[in-house]
Amino acid sequence: MKRLDIVLSGLTFPEAPRWRGDKLWFSDFYSHRVMTVDLNGRDDTIAEVPGRPSGLGWTPDGDLLVISMVEKRVLRLRAGRLEPYADLSALATGPCNDMVVDQRGRAWVGNFGYDRHAGESPRTTCIAFISESGVVSRAADDVVFPNGMVITPDGKSLIVGETFANRLTRFDIAADGQLVNRRVFAELDGVAPDGICLDAEGAIWASNPTGSRMVRVFEGGRVAEVLETGSRKSYACMLGGPNRQTLFVLTNTGSGPGMADKRDGCIEAIEVDVPGVGLP
Repeated sequence: MKRLDIVLSGLTFPEAPRWRGDKLWFSDFYSHRVMTVDLNGRDDTIAEVPGRPSGLGWTPDGDLLVISMVEKRVLRLRAGRLEPYADLSALATGPCNDMVVDQRGRAWVGNFGYDRHAGESPRTTCIAFISESGVVSRAADDVVFPNGMVITPDGKSLIVGETFANRLTRFDIAADGQLVNRRVFAELDGVAPDGICLDAEGAIWASNPTGSRMVRVFEGGRVAEVLETGSRKSYACMLGGPNRQTLFVLTNTGSGPGMADKRDGCIEAIEVDVPGVGLP
């Protein structure tokens, strides 16, 4: 059986991996850094986000967009400086989390819906839409802890992991950025999908923060592959590398602010047969 190999360790809580420019970009929550690492394990800090970074994406002109979780904002890195880009506080009822940005620079952002670490009761929330010009609107409602998101290669569909509903949900993307024609992509028994990525056969790799296995699943729910993570849990994944056949898996021994001092976070990798497609 193939096994995961460690690319980088000693992180607080790595999340939101993206493959770009021969490097894996990611956010390390509790060190407040956006970072990169190459295939040889060389890491670099790109930006520091005091409000805790999460989802990442890029504008068409190459500026980095980054979620500031607790501020419920999107920031833009321009000429080496972070500046405000979009305010999501009117829509987000919990910390903002993952984000996917399309080739036109339009962005979709999820949020927890509640403050789970403060003991608030779970509730549904929305997915926010940010237009090319930075205007914020509501794209979809009544979503359960919307987390990792992907856009299909044709740009017509968005798939989101509803973590604590144990399902992947598919939407059509309307011309105005709204998410319509909602349907279940896959129900996942025993898997709470966090970060996700899409491959060239239309299957989703779904990480799993509640157990020791992550899955590759097709629309309709057929699980094609299972990847065991042992005593560690998986919180995000991304297909990258020269041919997008390196599956990067971001793992940790737990979640929440208590992870800040443990430095248990790792980026691990394994080669797979089917390359990644779509965004991010």
